[in-house]
Amino acid sequence: MRFQTKNVHFTTKMEADEMSKTKPIYQTSAFSFNDLEDMESFFEGKKSYLYTRVGNPNTDDLGKGVADLEGAEMGVASASGLSAILAGVLAVAKSGDHIIATEDLYGGTYQLFAHELKDFGISVSFVDCSSREEIEDAVRENTVLLYTESITNPLLRVEDLEGIVKIAATHGLKTMVDNTFATPYLIRPHESGADMVVHSATKYIAGHSDVSAGVVTGNQELMMKAKSKVANLGSNLGPFDGWLGCRGLKTLSLRMERQCANAEKLASTLKGHPLIKEVFYPENAAHGGNGAIVTIDLAEAMDVHDFSRKLDWVKIVPTLAGVETSITYPVGTSHRPVPKEMREKLGVTDSMIRISVGIEDAEDIIEVFEKALT
Repeated sequence: MRFQTKNVHFTTKMEADEMSKTKPIYQTSAFSFNDLEDMESFFEGKKSYLYTRVGNPNTDDLGKGVADLEGAEMGVASASGLSAILAGVLAVAKSGDHIIATEDLYGGTYQLFAHELKDFGISVSFVDCSSREEIEDAVRENTVLLYTESITNPLLRVEDLEGIVKIAATHGLKTMVDNTFATPYLIRPHESGADMVVHSATKYIAGHSDVSAGVVTGNQELMMKAKSKVANLGSNLGPFDGWLGCRGLKTLSLRMERQCANAEKLASTLKGHPLIKEVFYPENAAHGGNGAIVTIDLAEAMDVHDFSRKLDWVKIVPTLAGVETSITYPVGTSHRPVPKEMREKLGVTDSMIRISVGIEDAEDIIEVFEKALT
Protein backbone atom coordinates (compact mmCIF):
# COMPACT_ATOMS: atom_id res chain seq x y z
CA MET A 1 0.00 0.00 0.00
CA ARG A 2 1.06 3.56 -0.70
CA PHE A 3 1.62 6.04 2.14
CA GLN A 4 -1.82 7.67 2.10
CA THR A 5 -3.53 4.26 2.14
CA LYS A 6 -1.36 2.88 4.92
CA ASN A 7 -2.13 6.08 6.81
CA VAL A 8 -5.79 4.99 7.05
CA HIS A 9 -5.60 1.18 7.20
CA PHE A 10 -3.22 0.29 10.01
CA THR A 11 -5.42 -1.00 12.83
CA THR A 12 -5.50 -4.76 13.29
CA LYS A 13 -8.67 -6.52 12.15
CA MET A 14 -11.01 -8.01 14.72
CA GLU A 15 -12.14 -11.61 14.53
CA ALA A 16 -15.33 -11.47 16.57
CA ASP A 17 -18.71 -12.41 15.14
CA GLU A 18 -19.85 -8.78 15.27
CA MET A 19 -17.13 -6.50 13.98
CA SER A 20 -17.23 -2.75 14.56
CA LYS A 21 -16.11 -0.59 11.62
CA THR A 22 -13.85 1.35 13.98
CA LYS A 23 -11.67 -0.23 16.64
CA PRO A 24 -13.47 -0.22 20.02
CA ILE A 25 -11.82 1.40 23.02
CA TYR A 26 -10.48 -1.31 25.29
CA GLN A 27 -10.91 0.85 28.39
CA THR A 28 -9.84 -1.81 30.82
CA SER A 29 -6.98 -2.22 33.25
CA ALA A 30 -6.81 -5.99 32.72
CA PHE A 31 -8.11 -8.88 30.62
CA SER A 32 -9.98 -11.89 32.00
CA PHE A 33 -9.44 -15.61 31.42
CA ASN A 34 -11.56 -18.76 31.52
CA ASP A 35 -9.27 -20.56 33.97
CA LEU A 36 -5.68 -20.65 35.22
CA GLU A 37 -4.51 -22.61 32.20
CA ASP A 38 -6.06 -19.98 29.97
CA MET A 39 -4.15 -17.26 31.86
CA GLU A 40 -0.93 -19.25 31.55
CA SER A 41 -1.38 -19.18 27.76
CA PHE A 42 -0.45 -15.47 27.82
CA PHE A 43 2.96 -16.28 29.26
CA GLU A 44 3.37 -19.01 26.66
CA GLY A 45 2.81 -16.43 23.90
CA LYS A 46 -0.55 -17.82 22.81
CA LYS A 47 -2.58 -14.80 23.94
CA SER A 48 -1.78 -11.13 23.38
CA TYR A 49 -3.10 -9.34 26.44
CA LEU A 50 -2.97 -9.69 30.21
CA TYR A 51 -2.69 -6.27 31.89
CA THR A 52 -2.93 -2.87 30.20
CA ARG A 53 0.38 -1.63 31.61
CA VAL A 54 2.00 -4.47 29.65
CA GLY A 55 -0.11 -4.10 26.51
CA ASN A 56 -3.49 -3.05 25.14
CA PRO A 57 -5.01 -3.27 21.63
CA ASN A 58 -5.44 0.52 21.34
CA THR A 59 -1.92 1.42 22.38
CA ASP A 60 -0.46 -1.39 20.28
CA ASP A 61 -2.35 -0.07 17.26
CA LEU A 62 -0.80 3.37 17.69
CA GLY A 63 2.68 1.87 17.82
CA LYS A 64 1.93 -0.29 14.80
CA GLY A 65 0.45 2.62 12.82
CA VAL A 66 3.51 4.82 13.25
CA ALA A 67 5.86 1.89 12.58
CA ASP A 68 4.00 1.10 9.34
CA LEU A 69 4.40 4.68 8.12
CA GLU A 70 8.05 4.86 9.20
CA GLY A 71 8.85 1.54 7.51
CA ALA A 72 9.87 -0.17 10.77
CA GLU A 73 9.25 -3.69 12.02
CA MET A 74 7.63 -2.58 15.27
CA GLY A 75 6.54 0.49 17.22
CA VAL A 76 5.96 1.00 20.94
CA ALA A 77 3.57 3.64 22.27
CA SER A 78 4.13 5.32 25.63
CA ALA A 79 2.77 8.12 27.78
CA SER A 80 4.76 10.97 26.17
CA GLY A 81 7.47 11.78 23.69
CA LEU A 82 10.06 11.97 26.47
CA SER A 83 9.06 8.56 27.83
CA ALA A 84 9.43 7.13 24.32
CA ILE A 85 12.91 8.68 24.06
CA LEU A 86 13.85 7.23 27.45
CA ALA A 87 12.58 3.78 26.46
CA GLY A 88 14.62 3.90 23.25
CA VAL A 89 17.74 5.08 25.08
CA LEU A 90 17.47 2.38 27.73
CA ALA A 91 17.00 -0.24 25.02
CA VAL A 92 20.66 0.30 24.05
CA ALA A 93 22.33 2.11 26.98
CA LYS A 94 23.06 1.03 30.55
CA SER A 95 24.93 2.46 33.51
CA GLY A 96 28.46 3.36 32.47
CA ASP A 97 27.57 4.01 28.83
CA HIS A 98 27.94 7.26 26.90
CA ILE A 99 25.68 8.99 24.35
CA ILE A 100 26.40 11.69 21.78
CA ALA A 101 23.50 14.07 21.05
CA THR A 102 23.05 17.04 18.79
CA GLU A 103 23.26 20.31 20.68
CA ASP A 104 20.35 21.95 18.81
CA LEU A 105 17.54 19.85 20.19
CA TYR A 106 14.29 20.20 22.09
CA GLY A 107 14.76 21.61 25.59
CA GLY A 108 12.89 18.76 27.26
CA THR A 109 15.24 16.27 25.63
CA TYR A 110 18.20 18.37 26.76
CA GLN A 111 16.86 18.25 30.33
CA LEU A 112 16.48 14.45 30.13
CA PHE A 113 19.95 13.94 28.67
CA ALA A 114 21.88 16.53 30.68
CA HIS A 115 20.34 15.79 34.08
CA GLU A 116 18.01 12.81 34.43
CA LEU A 117 20.20 10.24 32.64
CA LYS A 118 22.95 10.92 35.18
CA ASP A 119 20.85 9.06 37.74
CA PHE A 120 20.92 6.07 35.40
CA GLY A 121 24.72 6.31 35.18
CA ILE A 122 24.58 7.37 31.52
CA SER A 123 26.67 10.34 30.36
CA VAL A 124 25.90 12.57 27.37
CA SER A 125 28.06 14.83 25.18
CA PHE A 126 26.35 17.57 23.13
CA VAL A 127 27.94 18.38 19.77
CA ASP A 128 27.28 20.15 16.50
CA CYS A 129 25.96 17.23 14.46
CA SER A 130 26.57 19.11 11.21
CA SER A 131 30.29 18.64 11.94
CA ARG A 132 31.68 15.13 11.39
CA GLU A 133 34.83 16.19 13.21
CA GLU A 134 32.93 17.20 16.36
CA ILE A 135 30.99 13.94 16.40
CA GLU A 136 34.09 11.78 15.97
CA ASP A 137 36.03 13.76 18.57
CA ALA A 138 33.25 12.99 21.07
CA VAL A 139 33.29 9.21 20.52
CA ARG A 140 34.58 7.22 23.50
CA GLU A 141 35.14 3.52 24.12
CA ASN A 142 31.83 3.39 26.00
CA THR A 143 29.78 5.39 23.45
CA VAL A 144 26.74 3.39 22.31
CA LEU A 145 24.27 5.84 20.73
CA LEU A 146 24.19 8.87 18.44
CA TYR A 147 21.00 10.95 18.84
CA THR A 148 19.66 13.75 16.64
CA GLU A 149 16.48 15.31 15.21
CA SER A 150 15.46 15.13 11.55
CA ILE A 151 14.38 18.81 11.64
CA THR A 152 15.75 20.56 14.71
CA ASN A 153 13.81 22.59 17.26
CA PRO A 154 13.42 25.59 16.98
CA LEU A 155 15.93 26.63 14.28
CA LEU A 156 14.68 24.04 11.76
CA ARG A 157 18.04 22.73 10.58
CA VAL A 158 17.53 19.68 8.34
CA GLU A 159 19.85 16.89 9.47
CA ASP A 160 21.98 14.91 7.02
CA LEU A 161 20.66 11.57 8.23
CA GLU A 162 22.60 9.43 5.78
CA GLY A 163 25.80 11.13 6.88
CA ILE A 164 24.91 10.66 10.56
CA VAL A 165 24.20 6.95 10.05
CA LYS A 166 27.50 6.43 8.21
CA ILE A 167 29.48 8.09 11.01
CA ALA A 168 27.67 6.00 13.61
CA ALA A 169 28.26 2.79 11.65
CA THR A 170 31.98 3.55 11.41
CA HIS A 171 32.17 3.55 15.20
CA GLY A 172 29.64 0.77 15.87
CA LEU A 173 27.02 3.08 17.34
CA LYS A 174 23.24 2.83 17.24
CA THR A 175 21.34 5.83 15.89
CA MET A 176 18.13 7.41 17.15
CA VAL A 177 16.26 10.21 15.38
CA ASP A 178 13.47 12.40 16.72
CA ASN A 179 11.17 12.77 13.71
CA THR A 180 8.44 14.80 15.44
CA PHE A 181 8.68 17.94 13.30
CA ALA A 182 8.95 16.14 9.95
CA THR A 183 6.69 13.14 10.59
CA PRO A 184 6.96 10.14 8.24
CA TYR A 185 4.87 12.16 5.77
CA LEU A 186 8.05 14.11 4.94
CA ILE A 187 11.04 12.14 6.21
CA ARG A 188 11.49 8.46 7.11
CA PRO A 189 14.83 8.10 8.92
CA HIS A 190 14.77 4.29 8.84
CA GLU A 191 15.18 4.55 5.05
CA SER A 192 18.51 6.27 5.72
CA GLY A 193 19.52 3.45 8.06
CA ALA A 194 18.54 4.89 11.47
CA ASP A 195 18.07 2.19 14.12
CA MET A 196 15.31 3.95 16.06
CA VAL A 197 12.87 6.76 15.29
CA VAL A 198 10.97 8.55 18.02
CA HIS A 199 7.94 10.86 18.01
CA SER A 200 6.17 13.05 20.46
CA ALA A 201 2.85 11.71 19.20
CA THR A 202 1.28 14.55 21.15
CA LYS A 203 2.16 16.70 18.14
CA TYR A 204 1.45 15.83 14.49
CA ILE A 205 0.76 12.11 14.95
CA ALA A 206 -2.37 12.69 17.06
CA GLY A 207 -2.71 16.18 15.63
CA HIS A 208 -5.54 17.73 17.63
CA SER A 209 -3.93 18.91 20.90
CA ASP A 210 -5.97 16.47 22.98
CA VAL A 211 -3.50 13.63 23.61
CA SER A 212 -0.18 13.22 25.37
CA ALA A 213 1.69 10.27 23.85
CA GLY A 214 4.96 9.06 22.40
CA VAL A 215 6.04 6.35 19.96
CA VAL A 216 9.43 4.78 19.28
CA THR A 217 10.00 2.52 16.26
CA GLY A 218 12.74 0.13 15.17
CA ASN A 219 13.50 -3.54 14.63
CA GLN A 220 11.75 -6.13 16.76
CA GLU A 221 14.75 -6.90 18.97
CA LEU A 222 15.22 -3.26 20.01
CA MET A 223 11.51 -2.60 20.33
CA MET A 224 10.89 -5.58 22.58
CA LYS A 225 13.52 -4.10 24.89
CA ALA A 226 11.87 -0.68 24.65
CA LYS A 227 8.44 -2.21 25.33
CA SER A 228 9.84 -3.89 28.44
CA LYS A 229 11.16 -0.52 29.66
CA VAL A 230 7.78 1.15 29.09
CA ALA A 231 5.98 -1.59 31.03
CA ASN A 232 8.47 -1.94 33.87
CA LEU A 233 8.96 1.80 34.37
CA GLY A 234 5.20 2.36 34.32
CA SER A 235 5.23 4.81 31.40
CA ASN A 236 2.51 3.06 29.43
CA LEU A 237 -0.13 4.93 27.44
CA GLY A 238 -3.79 4.66 28.44
CA PRO A 239 -6.28 2.95 26.06
CA PHE A 240 -8.38 6.04 25.38
CA ASP A 241 -5.32 8.13 24.54
CA GLY A 242 -4.13 5.31 22.29
CA TRP A 243 -7.51 5.29 20.55
CA LEU A 244 -7.47 9.08 20.13
CA GLY A 245 -3.93 8.90 18.76
CA CYS A 246 -5.01 6.34 16.17
CA ARG A 247 -8.01 8.44 15.17
CA GLY A 248 -5.76 11.47 14.68
CA LEU A 249 -3.09 9.51 12.83
CA LYS A 250 -5.54 8.57 10.08
CA THR A 251 -5.65 12.20 8.88
CA LEU A 252 -1.88 12.83 9.10
CA SER A 253 -1.41 13.03 5.33
CA LEU A 254 -4.27 15.49 4.83
CA ARG A 255 -3.22 17.69 7.73
CA MET A 256 0.46 17.76 6.81
CA GLU A 257 -0.27 18.53 3.17
CA ARG A 258 -2.32 21.59 4.14
CA GLN A 259 -0.13 22.74 7.02
CA CYS A 260 3.11 22.48 5.03
CA ALA A 261 1.59 24.44 2.15
CA ASN A 262 0.36 27.13 4.53
CA ALA A 263 3.72 27.33 6.29
CA GLU A 264 5.56 27.76 3.00
CA LYS A 265 3.28 30.66 2.04
CA LEU A 266 3.68 32.30 5.44
CA ALA A 267 7.47 31.94 5.43
CA SER A 268 7.69 33.33 1.91
CA THR A 269 5.56 36.35 2.88
CA LEU A 270 7.48 37.13 6.07
CA LYS A 271 10.94 36.87 4.52
CA GLY A 272 12.35 40.33 3.98
CA HIS A 273 9.78 42.00 6.24
CA PRO A 274 11.47 45.08 7.77
CA LEU A 275 10.28 44.18 11.28
CA ILE A 276 11.69 40.64 11.15
CA LYS A 277 15.41 40.08 11.55
CA GLU A 278 15.37 36.51 10.22
CA VAL A 279 12.91 33.85 9.09
CA PHE A 280 13.86 30.22 9.69
CA TYR A 281 12.19 27.75 7.35
CA PRO A 282 13.76 24.66 5.73
CA GLU A 283 14.40 24.38 2.00
CA ASN A 284 14.36 21.06 0.15
CA ALA A 285 13.67 19.14 3.35
CA ALA A 286 11.64 16.51 1.53
CA HIS A 287 9.69 15.85 -1.65
CA GLY A 288 6.37 16.36 0.16
CA GLY A 289 7.23 19.74 1.67
CA ASN A 290 9.39 21.53 4.21
CA GLY A 291 7.36 21.19 7.38
CA ALA A 292 4.66 23.19 9.14
CA ILE A 293 6.83 25.20 11.54
CA VAL A 294 8.11 28.71 10.82
CA THR A 295 10.45 30.40 13.30
CA ILE A 296 10.96 34.17 13.23
CA ASP A 297 13.43 36.42 15.02
CA LEU A 298 11.90 39.87 15.47
CA ALA A 299 13.82 43.04 14.66
CA GLU A 300 15.14 45.18 17.51
CA ALA A 301 12.33 47.71 16.99
CA MET A 302 9.78 45.06 17.95
CA ASP A 303 8.73 44.10 21.48
CA VAL A 304 8.15 40.34 21.59
CA HIS A 305 5.55 40.60 24.38
CA ASP A 306 3.59 43.33 22.62
CA PHE A 307 3.71 41.38 19.36
CA SER A 308 2.33 38.24 21.01
CA ARG A 309 -0.61 40.21 22.43
CA LYS A 310 -1.61 41.50 18.99
CA LEU A 311 -2.07 38.10 17.35
CA ASP A 312 -5.87 38.10 17.66
CA TRP A 313 -7.14 34.51 17.22
CA VAL A 314 -3.68 32.86 17.19
CA LYS A 315 -3.20 30.98 20.48
CA ILE A 316 -0.09 31.28 22.65
CA VAL A 317 0.81 27.77 23.83
CA PRO A 318 3.85 25.79 25.05
CA THR A 319 3.53 23.16 22.32
CA LEU A 320 2.85 22.76 18.59
CA ALA A 321 1.20 20.86 15.73
CA GLY A 322 -2.52 21.20 16.41
CA VAL A 323 -4.86 22.05 13.54
CA GLU A 324 -5.05 25.66 14.81
CA THR A 325 -2.20 28.07 14.12
CA SER A 326 -0.37 28.88 17.36
CA ILE A 327 2.86 30.39 18.62
CA THR A 328 5.29 29.61 21.38
CA TYR A 329 8.21 31.45 22.93
CA PRO A 330 11.20 29.06 22.94
CA VAL A 331 13.23 30.98 25.54
CA GLY A 332 10.29 30.88 27.95
CA THR A 333 9.03 27.35 27.23
CA SER A 334 10.68 24.63 25.11
CA HIS A 335 14.24 25.89 25.64
CA ARG A 336 13.86 27.21 29.16
CA PRO A 337 15.96 24.29 30.56
CA VAL A 338 18.80 25.00 28.12
CA PRO A 339 21.59 27.15 29.64
CA LYS A 340 21.68 30.73 28.35
CA GLU A 341 25.21 30.37 26.99
CA MET A 342 24.16 27.33 24.93
CA ARG A 343 21.07 29.17 23.64
CA GLU A 344 23.25 32.10 22.61
CA LYS A 345 25.70 29.77 20.88
CA LEU A 346 22.86 28.14 18.94
CA GLY A 347 21.20 31.47 18.11
CA VAL A 348 18.01 30.95 20.13
CA THR A 349 17.30 34.58 21.04
CA ASP A 350 14.96 36.44 23.41
CA SER A 351 13.17 37.89 20.37
CA MET A 352 12.41 34.55 18.73
CA ILE A 353 8.89 33.21 18.11
CA ARG A 354 8.10 29.70 16.81
CA ILE A 355 4.95 29.53 14.71
CA SER A 356 3.06 26.25 14.38
CA VAL A 357 1.03 26.73 11.21
CA GLY A 358 -2.47 25.23 11.14
CA ILE A 359 -5.03 24.23 8.54
CA GLU A 360 -6.87 27.57 8.30
CA ASP A 361 -7.00 29.59 5.08
CA ALA A 362 -3.44 30.68 4.30
CA GLU A 363 -4.48 34.27 3.61
CA ASP A 364 -6.07 34.58 7.05
CA ILE A 365 -2.89 33.27 8.68
CA ILE A 366 -0.74 35.73 6.73
CA GLU A 367 -3.05 38.65 7.51
CA VAL A 368 -3.04 38.07 11.27
CA PHE A 369 0.77 38.07 11.42
CA GLU A 370 1.14 41.08 9.14
CA LYS A 371 -1.39 42.98 11.26
CA ALA A 372 0.44 42.08 14.50
CA LEU A 373 3.75 43.23 13.01
CA THR A 374 2.43 46.59 11.83
